[in-house]
Amino acid sequence: MSEPRSTLDRAAASAGQSIRIEDRGPVGQVTLRGDLGSDTLRAAVRAGVGVDVPGPLRAAFDGDRGAVWMSPDELLLFVAYDRAGALAASLGAALAGAHHLAVDVSDARAVIRLSGSGVAEVLAKGAPVDLGPAAFPAGTARRSHVGGVAVGFWRRGENEWEIVCLASFARHLFDWLVESSREGSEVGAF
Repeated sequence: MSEPRSTLDRAAASAGQSIRIEDRGPVGQVTLRGDLGSDTLRAAVRAGVGVDVPGPLRAAFDGDRGAVWMSPDELLLFVAYDRAGALAASLGAALAGAHHLAVDVSDARAVIRLSGSGVAEVLAKGAPVDLGPAAFPAGTARRSHVGGVAVGFWRRGENEWEIVCLASFARHLFDWLVESSREGSEVGAF
């Protein structure tokens, strides 16, 4: 059996600004839609990924497992790649009888990790979002566009971010991030 591979095949780059851009590789991802206020759904998420359902525009992680708020009735859940199918099945079982959708989307999306003090500066070039530390502290998440690509992104720590997009746009987004972080392209916003 072959090993799973991501669209970007573990690509990594460090350009001129203080930023590192790297493919996280195969990441287990489950889209969960339903009543985010339901005690049953909240318990299923806690059992599946080890974190509580995050509030609006928030992300919660315990290591590489976690949940990102994507809309009033949608979460994107993260687990090890080989656990995504089991997570979707366990959510389906736990929420049987309730209106919901739990789908393994691991192979449909790519996750790029961004680290360094220049991340907000680079993202701000292509996202219509206030990324200043007061407006976008650690744990904040948004769905938006970056460089013309529909994405979700969140700040995991002061200098650690992640961004998710459809796998078919991953190479374009990765290249856009590299070009937007080249030395001499700083705008000095942050």
